[in-house]
Amino acid sequence: MTAGRPTLYTPKLVKAAWDYVNGGWITAGDKVPTVAGLACEIGVHRDTCHEWAKDDSKKFSDILQEIAQKQERELVNNGLTGDFVAPITKMMLTKHGYSDKVEQDVTSSDGSMTPKDTSAAVLAALQAKHKSD
Repeated sequence: MTAGRPTLYTPKLVKAAWDYVNGGWITAGDKVPTVAGLACEIGVHRDTCHEWAKDDSKKFSDILQEIAQKQERELVNNGLTGDFVAPITKMMLTKHGYSDKVEQDVTSSDGSMTPKDTSAAVLAALQAKHKSD
């Protein structure tokens, strides 16, 4: 028989976690649902939530995925209406794959900025060098 600390993971705790996901975060005073908020409400460390999510038999990953999905929705909707502070919203949305990175492909209409093909000149220089060897 193995001895150890009894698990905090119980059906009652899972119900409390789903209650948080399904609106309890609002009652708790959170502006968006978060894993930290969930952890506080169910009385565990957020690392514990992430560990439980790795265990397929616990199905806790569904809870964390719902939190992420609802968080993203709240951030987008409240960011668009101006109800949330833009820099914080922008920073939090990066965790959901959003970015304001701008990629530029610089070209010129007259071709003056187009790289010249120098491979023939390099080849000729190499051939000339090897002929002299």
